[in-house]
Amino acid sequence: MTTLPLEISAPVRAALDGNRAVVALESTIITHGMPWPQNLETARSIEATVREAGAEPATIAVIDGTLHVGLTDSQIETLSQAKHVAKLSRADMAVCIAKGGTGATTVAATMIAAHHAGICVFATGGIGGVHRGADQSFDISADLQELSQTPVTVVCAGAKAILDLPKTLEVLETLGVPVMAYGQDALPAFWSRASALKAPLRTNSAAEIAKSHRLRQALGVPGGQLVTNPIPADAEIPQSEINPIIARATQDAEAHGIAGKDLTPYLLQRIFELTDGRSLDANIALVLNNARLGAQIARELTSLS
Repeated sequence: MTTLPLEISAPVRAALDGNRAVVALESTIITHGMPWPQNLETARSIEATVREAGAEPATIAVIDGTLHVGLTDSQIETLSQAKHVAKLSRADMAVCIAKGGTGATTVAATMIAAHHAGICVFATGGIGGVHRGADQSFDISADLQELSQTPVTVVCAGAKAILDLPKTLEVLETLGVPVMAYGQDALPAFWSRASALKAPLRTNSAAEIAKSHRLRQALGVPGGQLVTNPIPADAEIPQSEINPIIARATQDAEAHGIAGKDLTPYLLQRIFELTDGRSLDANIALVLNNARLGAQIARELTSLS
């Protein structure tokens, strides 16, 4: 039987062995989500935010065929400037490892790796979902299926606003994924604090979220939880302002025949250009906000162990 080449960093291993809070972090935000040097600065800021909130960060990536849970600063810096890094999800992570390749983990891949390492909480920016026009393209992110089967609580600012949010919510409900809005009744929409969609569930504390995570385990219910945490008010871009920009970026993508894994990075870059960089500032603010909440949830989970 082939053994998984998994390397858990010393700080993450010490935290797990000592029943201290750990928060998983993805690496596509470093390689595909932001330009350099903001990607490096943001990755460092996210890890610092997690530590300041009382938890150990575990940034995850595949490097030279080894799945790393917890990266050194030099590894993060190398990834931030690396070219041709694979974007890994459930379908291709094992192949990348088998070939000795290097790849950054998406939401789905990060959840898989976190679960293997024994980490229960993962903080990210926004999850993938049902793309606009999916009735023709059938373009639906593997993140949604992963949430239905891997027992990790994911903290995000909602699904990325470039997606079809009502259809994304519908698929999550069909898959039995608990979708919670933190501190409000409306689902947040990534760059915007609220969408027109009412959240199926509302939660007002990290303790509630942690207790719900443990009770799902006790019930034997598979899958994780999705916690949608609104972007801070001073950083948001209201839907009335961002929606026309998203529509313009989507039209540009269609005109250039961009689809599949290339679509999300293209749209985010185009929206960055159309907002004169404001979307990137909002993205950084929301992911730091999610890191803080993720650390709080992780700390509550350790107290329930």
